Formats: sequence, C-alpha cells, structure tokens
Amino acid sequence: MSKGNKTLTMIKPDAVENNNIGGILKMINEAGFRINAMKYTRLTQAQASQFYAVHKERPFYNDLVSFMTSGPIVAAILEKDNAVEDFRKLIGATNPANAEAGTIRKVYAESIERNAVHGSDSDDNARIEGDFFFSSLERS
Repeated sequence: MSKGNKTLTMIKPDAVENNNIGGILKMINEAGFRINAMKYTRLTQAQASQFYAVHKERPFYNDLVSFMTSGPIVAAILEKDNAVEDFRKLIGATNPANAEAGTIRKVYAESIERNAVHGSDSDDNARIEGDFFFSSLERS
C-alpha cells in the first residue's frame, strides 16, 4: 500500500490487564481498519527505552518506560486510507477526560498515564514503529 495507508497501534499493559483487547480490536475493525500484522508480546526495558527514545529528555520518560514494561502489550499494524489521522481521531485525546465520546480512550483509558492505546503520530513514525515490531515475513 502507498504512504499514508498504515499506522501502528499498541494496546498498552493497562488495557491488556483489564481484558479490553477484544473490545478495542472490535472498535478498530468497526472503524474500517484492516489488521496487517499483530502480536501479543512484552517489551523489555531495552526495547521500551529504544521505542520511546524520542521522549528521553521529557520528565515522563522513565515512568513511561516502566509502565510499558509492566505487562504484555498487543502491537498491530493497521491499514486504511488516511490511517494515521483517522486512527488518532479514533483513539481520542491522551487524557481520557478530554477525549470525545465514542473514542477508544474515552471508553477504555483510566488516566493520562494509563491511556489504553498508542497510535503513530505521523506517516514516517508509523513506518519506523511498524518496522520496530514486525519483519516483512510477519505482515500480510
């Protein structure tokens, strides 16, 4: 598919722990996304540090790495026209208190820190993040 048709999501440890994988995937499917690749895994300290290196100088970095290694996650590459922007709309604001009704974070997030899902913020990052989790053999 051409640029702009893929994004990466992670169902974060809080949502996995709360048995929300199925509900979140249902919302993703109902919004017209196709799952291109998916895996249930657990990030190591080194992997989470590498994935979130862009935030290394931010005050929340260590807490974010700690949280993202606290339990299993589900990583997935999603396909749809305008994937990044449409998925960002579907997941809602980082703080679920500010998220619009019907968004994944409004339904499943507990707090700004435990916000259920990650979504790529640009086409370039979607490609980088997809390559971080999946080899070409793991994609459809």
